[in-house]
Amino acid sequence: MEGLLRQRHHEGRLSGILNGVDDGIWSPQNDLLLPMRYDRDTLEEKAENKRQLQIAMGLKVDDKAPLFAVVSRLTSQKGLDLVLEALPGLLEQGGQLALLGAGDPVLQEGFLAAAAEHPGKVGVQIGYHEAFSHRIMGGADVILVPSRFEPCGLTQLYGLKYGTLPLVRRTGGLADTVADSSLENLADGLATGFVFEDSNALSLLRAIRRAFVLWSRPSLWRYVQRQAMNMDFSWQVAANSYRELYQRLM
Repeated sequence: MEGLLRQRHHEGRLSGILNGVDDGIWSPQNDLLLPMRYDRDTLEEKAENKRQLQIAMGLKVDDKAPLFAVVSRLTSQKGLDLVLEALPGLLEQGGQLALLGAGDPVLQEGFLAAAAEHPGKVGVQIGYHEAFSHRIMGGADVILVPSRFEPCGLTQLYGLKYGTLPLVRRTGGLADTVADSSLENLADGLATGFVFEDSNALSLLRAIRRAFVLWSRPSLWRYVQRQAMNMDFSWQVAANSYRELYQRLM
């Protein structure tokens, strides 16, 4: 199947259309599930969401510590084993982790053990709660999406919309929607998050390190947040893409 798809793409007979985000549900300026609503011009209000999230997850209230988050099924396909392996390096640099998800019992136990070993630094809720996922997206600084494969994905799109910078692996729709905060992309106004290449903990840790470096430059971090929030992945954009495709086929 992969060979056939590559051939169709080479022939110009294969088109991909990204997912859309429902602005009526996922919009930080209108999200009633957040303690504090905000937009790209009032990003300072996001700090209260972070404080409330840290309290809810049993984390130390510390606005200086970058708060990384996971909202995901806990599976190897989603790359959560990489997060568990990279977690000591994240914590050593002064970060925190908030995780909401369920799945592989081995991964569940691994993250629960990490929370017990690092109280105040790692918070874990096993299960999925739609309302709380909004609070995580509105309060975290970085959303981790290290999938081994991902046809499109929505989590990184929510992160962009909420100014919660996505840290993703370069695969599928993740590669199509997040631009790494490289020097070139920063200079050109294209940076919207962090991207790593290889599906291993070392590559993930390098991206985490880049996130810490950017975090140490608050004005630059805020600049990338605004760039991310400027991205438009609404259903209107997706609908226009479908219409254009159908018109080409007529």
